[in-house]
Amino acid sequence: MQVTMTVNGDAVTREIEPRMLLVHFVRDELGLTGTHWGCDTSNCGTCTLWIDGEPVKSCTTLAVMAGGHEVRTVEDLADGANLSPLQQGFMEEHGLQCGFCTPGMMMTAQALLDKQPDPDEATIREAICGNLCRCTGYENIVKAVRWAAEHPAGADSEVSA
Repeated sequence: MQVTMTVNGDAVTREIEPRMLLVHFVRDELGLTGTHWGCDTSNCGTCTLWIDGEPVKSCTTLAVMAGGHEVRTVEDLADGANLSPLQQGFMEEHGLQCGFCTPGMMMTAQALLDKQPDPDEATIREAICGNLCRCTGYENIVKAVRWAAEHPAGADSEVSA
């Protein structure tokens, strides 16, 4: 079947199997491999991306369900060669180790920051509770989100990717 959606601001149309998962659509059909594929059960959150501004776990979302909607992936967080404050925060505060959970973690955290620009630690921890990280212990991830909250877009300290 044919599916059309907007992905990172670009309209895309593809012929796909009706049972294709959104994670496979963005990775295999569109070549956007920043979205990772982990558990296939919505437990780990590595596949988190946005549909119409809301975080969803793309490993249990059919691509056809995103038809007619706006999808945003981790590739769209940066502004060209400039890292987003959240991406820079992960770098500054060492918010990643192996990096496997990072794209989903960033998409979840960015959704929080868009709704609540100055969250406290408890709010950050609650927001990311559906994203598993097996390496960091979450301490530096929380610091990275706080860093982003304290350094909004347009700050003089932007770093290029």
